[in-house]
Amino acid sequence: FGYNNLVSDMRSLAIMRDTQCPVVFDATHSVQLPGGQGNVSGGQREHVPVLARAAVAVGIAGLFMESHPDPANALSDGPNSWPMDRMEELLTTLVELDRVIKAQKLLENTL
Repeated sequence: FGYNNLVSDMRSLAIMRDTQCPVVFDATHSVQLPGGQGNVSGGQREHVPVLARAAVAVGIAGLFMESHPDPANALSDGPNSWPMDRMEELLTTLVELDRVIKAQKLLENTL
């Protein structure tokens, strides 16, 4: 919250989802800190799983996530890139969550 922070409002994902158009959430750029390192953007990759899980729980169609074998030395978006050697672990969790969520009715649509 505050300057140099992006805020992802999960309500907007549900609103877009209800248009029946596929919604893709960018989990890595959502943790970017614009101008957070002075003249370049920073990031908080440790929050990628939190936002990715939240987006999947909304019932989105897909995720975009930048990954790099060595995020600290990536030429672009390193601070918000997810380590490639941790991608399988994260995707396994997200796929399981997606299956559970999509097997349920959306309670918000019953009001």
